Amino acid sequence: MALKKFKPTTPGQRHKIVTTFDDITCTTPEKSLVVPNKSSGGRNNSGKMTMRYIGGGHKKMYRIIDFMRDKENIPAKVLTIEYDPNRSARIALVAYTDGEKRYIIAPNGLKVGQTILSGKNVAPEVGNTLYLSDIPLGIIVHNIELRPGQGASMARSAGSYAQLLSREGKYAILRLPSGETRMVLTTCKATIGSVSNADHSNEQSGKAGRSRWLGRRPRNRGVVMNPVDHPMGGGEGRASGGHPRSRKGIPAKGYKTRAKKNASNKYIIERRKK
Repeated sequence: MALKKFKPTTPGQRHKIVTTFDDITCTTPEKSLVVPNKSSGGRNNSGKMTMRYIGGGHKKMYRIIDFMRDKENIPAKVLTIEYDPNRSARIALVAYTDGEKRYIIAPNGLKVGQTILSGKNVAPEVGNTLYLSDIPLGIIVHNIELRPGQGASMARSAGSYAQLLSREGKYAILRLPSGETRMVLTTCKATIGSVSNADHSNEQSGKAGRSRWLGRRPRNRGVVMNPVDHPMGGGEGRASGGHPRSRKGIPAKGYKTRAKKNASNKYIIERRKK
């Protein structure tokens, strides 16, 4: 996939960089796999704003994604590669031989007409889902389960992947996108390959209005607020605001928020890179 720049005919076009959408093969989603997605505007069930800087944006329908890949040893043919407004990665519509259609996260290199499989004794090819016990060492994977049967929860965003380093007993050792090295049960599933749309991180919106289209409202800095509104607010003139911290007073740089007695600490071999 390539990136597209624009001639600076307007201030918004000057810095705008977007993907070319060359890989998209269909613009209309599968009707049976689409459900309404009501936007909250940052309000809870009583109408009170509980999340700031959310509101507006284009209406979106939610595409139901198959993170389980539980139709084992049933071939599925890739019908389309589509854009999904709810995630950074592309999605692929696949049709199983029994007639069922599902959406999956499209890995990099997946083509229309290709056949994919999941389950035991499946070839480790792009788009196939295997158990970590069956995947060759050193291979790049995505859509990794954290617990058996839970469904994929790690390495799902555009361009992300993890690497299978080794296996020790009933655990596989993975290097995750964050740089963290951790143990995952070999009975968990993962999909071969990296996630599509790797150029997503190189996009530039070009203007504030495109953030509004995505439902993001203007965000105020803490240092420009009053002391009643933020710990970093107040002061004469342009005060620095002191130690960077959140509105709730939690330090922002270097302060560890992970629980020291977290039960999953024993599965983490090396913490993520700073």
